Amino acid sequence: MNSQKIILSHKKQLMVISGSFIFLALVAKFFSYQEGYRLSMAISALFGILPIGLQAYQAIKVKVISIDLLVTIAIFGAFAIGEYNEAAIVAFLFLFGHFLEQKTLEKTRSAIQSLVQLAPTTAWKFFEDTVEKIPIDEVEEDDLLLVKTGAQVPVDGVVIEGEGSIDESSVTGEAQRVAKKAKDQVFAGTILENGTLKVQAMRVGEETTFGKIIELVEEAQDAKSTTERFIDRFATYYTPFVLILALLIGVFSKDIRLAITILVLGCPGALIIGVPVSNVAGIGNGAKNGVLVKGSEVMQVFSRVDTMVFDKTGTLTNGKPSVSSVKSYGKSATNVLPFVARIEQESDHPLGQAIVKYVEKQMGNIEQYQVTNTTVIKGKGIIATVAGEKLFIGNRQLLSDQAISLSEVEADEQRLQQEGNSLVFVATKNEVVLLIGIKDQLREGVKETLQKLQEKGIKRLVMLSGDNQLTAESIGKEIGLSEIHGNLLPEEKANYIKKIQKEGQVVAFVGDGINDSPSLAIADIGIAMGNGTDVAVETSDIVLMQSDFKKLLYAFDLTKKSVLNMKENIGIALGTVLFLLIGLIFGYVYMASGMLFHELSILLVVFNGMRLLSYRQKKKKLDRNQLFKETEELN
Repeated sequence: MNSQKIILSHKKQLMVISGSFIFLALVAKFFSYQEGYRLSMAISALFGILPIGLQAYQAIKVKVISIDLLVTIAIFGAFAIGEYNEAAIVAFLFLFGHFLEQKTLEKTRSAIQSLVQLAPTTAWKFFEDTVEKIPIDEVEEDDLLLVKTGAQVPVDGVVIEGEGSIDESSVTGEAQRVAKKAKDQVFAGTILENGTLKVQAMRVGEETTFGKIIELVEEAQDAKSTTERFIDRFATYYTPFVLILALLIGVFSKDIRLAITILVLGCPGALIIGVPVSNVAGIGNGAKNGVLVKGSEVMQVFSRVDTMVFDKTGTLTNGKPSVSSVKSYGKSATNVLPFVARIEQESDHPLGQAIVKYVEKQMGNIEQYQVTNTTVIKGKGIIATVAGEKLFIGNRQLLSDQAISLSEVEADEQRLQQEGNSLVFVATKNEVVLLIGIKDQLREGVKETLQKLQEKGIKRLVMLSGDNQLTAESIGKEIGLSEIHGNLLPEEKANYIKKIQKEGQVVAFVGDGINDSPSLAIADIGIAMGNGTDVAVETSDIVLMQSDFKKLLYAFDLTKKSVLNMKENIGIALGTVLFLLIGLIFGYVYMASGMLFHELSILLVVFNGMRLLSYRQKKKKLDRNQLFKETEELN
């Protein structure tokens, strides 16, 4: 048993040894040393057959007729008729093809470990008059816990006392901080950016939202790991056919050499190497063009996708809020914007930082303005004085508390909210002077890419977002999505994908965050943006390396082309085998000529597969009338 493990664990090294002896054999042949040629080929075949024969034996033990069995019999058959070169080449090609396929299937799926490392490990628990730090496993439902600034929320629970702002991106995927106060819900794994909270535990351990993210990813990856290799599925039918054919011909013709020759030539060498070569060439092309495809099975499934589901923040959008609109009111609005940005420089709130970047880009350095008398109102905004001007900057509630009329801005407020903006109000002591709309902007080329995907056969385009429904709809309608669903937690996204899979749809999910990892794993194909979290990238099947959304179309086209190339190679391989078998049976093909055709078919599928390395997307050409029409529109 130990010797079997040792042999199978050194399959790569045995492949290298086998290939080295083939090289020595060719050197011997070059110097006309025939005995050295035959001996080197025989040794090569013996090293190659060790892992192949073991795999065939293990498959037979569990009543599976595998391609390994056919290859093993073919190698022994080639030995029996003195064709050591054929035995060596078949063994080496089989090991090399398997090696190429394994290399393409290696997925850096350490997602579970990464998620576990992100989960909270300790909590501060109230014990009558004291607060003590305890392991997370000791926290029970209804325990009262203390969450300090900068700490992770250890459980799903309800705020009993305190106020603060929480980064919930690990659960909802949304970059904006969420203000929390008494009676608000909080989630395990989120981070308290400021303030202090007293939280009552409602769900702990695996029952938390973060725990369910880990559980969903584990279940989905276990399910995907059972996918069979194409060559194994093929062998289920092909191997018995060739064995029975050789047996029948041997019995009726009483020509053992012919029966063994059928076994040798019936071994589909072109298929063994052709499919992996197509895989490697397609994957290599993708990697060169910013698309990482993790395996041949990914290509085959992605080429059949008919439904694409998208996360919003960081996927369809850039994931960073930026200023989209600035509305001015009243005489006091003149030159107030740089004052607002200077005040916001003292805050690390995402909306404030968006204003700072916008103003610095428009007006340059704003350091010359002095800020005094700054007061931060938790969950509402900032009051500060710049250049003698007292400004109120924040949400609607801040201005209402100061009895500042908002009637003048209500129409713009409603419109900007419907467009998906978060709003920042700016007022002096007496009136509103600015209304700033801030939203996450669409990635470049999103709308055009989605339209082309529909033209290429994607029937259903869906958005699943943790953001509110109104914001999600404002983005989704702009880019022409079929369905838009907001206010979803990770488990709800995953359940939606399961539901449409049960309807018979082949689903690809595109996302970028920790909260997307269950959906990425559960979908038939998970596609991650390259600038997303490590967990999302590791959980996915395809990665758009530069986070270029337009590469999604390239990935789809490339996989279709690669699958077509694989089918071409399968056709060449099976056609060659059929031709050789018919020729052998009717006496038109002999061992020598059969070997020649066998090797030529291998070279043919290799060259065909390598064509994928130079694949490029075809650019759509405009006819003269269309070009003239577009030029007129621009003018």
